Amino acid sequence: MALGPEHPGRRMSFDDRLKDSLRVLLQEETKKMEAKAREEALRMEARTKQLVEAEREHFLSQLSQLIPNFDPSMLKPRISQSPKNPMSDKASCSGGDVRSLHFEDDTAKNGKHQEDEEKEEEKKMKRRKKKNKKKRRKKMKKSMTTRYLHDVLKQANMCSMVGFIDPATVSANSGIIADRSRLVAARLQKTDGEQIFMMPYNPGRHWILLIVRAKKETVYFLDPLPGHRVVDEEAKNIVNSAIKIYNTHIARAGRTPKQPSSVECGYYVMRFMRDIIMDPSLGFENK
Repeated sequence: MALGPEHPGRRMSFDDRLKDSLRVLLQEETKKMEAKAREEALRMEARTKQLVEAEREHFLSQLSQLIPNFDPSMLKPRISQSPKNPMSDKASCSGGDVRSLHFEDDTAKNGKHQEDEEKEEEKKMKRRKKKNKKKRRKKMKKSMTTRYLHDVLKQANMCSMVGFIDPATVSANSGIIADRSRLVAARLQKTDGEQIFMMPYNPGRHWILLIVRAKKETVYFLDPLPGHRVVDEEAKNIVNSAIKIYNTHIARAGRTPKQPSSVECGYYVMRFMRDIIMDPSLGFENK
């Protein structure tokens, strides 16, 4: 005889099936969460190895620059070639096949990602080296020019007549005006006042030359830019404060050579200094 829909036996059978379905769903969800957790752990492990490898590469490159004839291959075993950890063997843990499958997938992905990062880092390093090389070249040119002019002064026994002020300590963006003025004043105080000082100055994307005669309280501004008759106020304030006066006299324009375009200012400033030093009488004021 068939059971009715309200019979206790039929109702019990439906409840059991519902419980079984929920149990199966719960087990499947648990398996998915465990698999996801394993994937995340493997991904983190691969990422850690990648970062360690990148740090090692950077360290080896620094050693190569610091130590002559250093062979990076002596200290350059990759992480993938390190001794195998017995605890990571498939036989030592359950689910080894699943871990191996995910590890291979993640390694392939992270390998490409690491390669892209290394290329980008290499490009950045090349740009930094190029930028630093340009800065060192400019600094070297200024240093070589000053050294050459100093040698010329020594040969002519004129070191007590002409001095130099480092443009890096006085030009724009080198600090506040008060500090720069103190540096110039300290340089002037080391002489008897008869010595003239050449002060290359860069107010921003342009070079001019200031010649300071402390004893005469006179400053000459030599600007190679054609038609540029305006004296840089910041440079003027620096020198005024340095020699403790307010009535600095600006020299007449004279026949100061003018640069033909907007990029030769540095050359003309060096030329001004050379021409002045080459004249033993230092009679540039009359030229």
